Amino acid sequence: MSGTSSPTWLLATARRRNGYADLRISDAERADVADLLSKHYGDGRLDQDEFNQRLDQAMKAKTYADLDGIFADLPRTEAEASEAPKVAARRRQEHRHTRVLLLTVLIVIAVATAAHALAWSFTSWVWLLLLGAILYATQLRKRT
Repeated sequence: MSGTSSPTWLLATARRRNGYADLRISDAERADVADLLSKHYGDGRLDQDEFNQRLDQAMKAKTYADLDGIFADLPRTEAEASEAPKVAARRRQEHRHTRVLLLTVLIVIAVATAAHALAWSFTSWVWLLLLGAILYATQLRKRT
């Protein structure tokens, strides 16, 4: 059974945003709901009265919230089941991109920090070497 009150494929886009229930539903989405209800009716999961009541609710729906409960007690159909792996794969891909971006940022920060530390330490050594060279040259002059 689906854990949601409406098909996942129907609300997938709307759920990505906050307050999806207040978003307006399109005629095409109403038609999709009607087709899915017809499938459940044809499979014998709904009797004539339940089908008519739910179909009427779907056709009068203006927002996604108006569809709540239509599919709450119905199992997922093949269309929903075939969509679930695609949604999961898309989420994995999005998470992979996020991880790659995070890793790249961390590497850039580490390299910049190391370069900065190396530059400071190298700069101080250069000054010390330069000072040593001057002192050495001064000592050589004194000997001659």
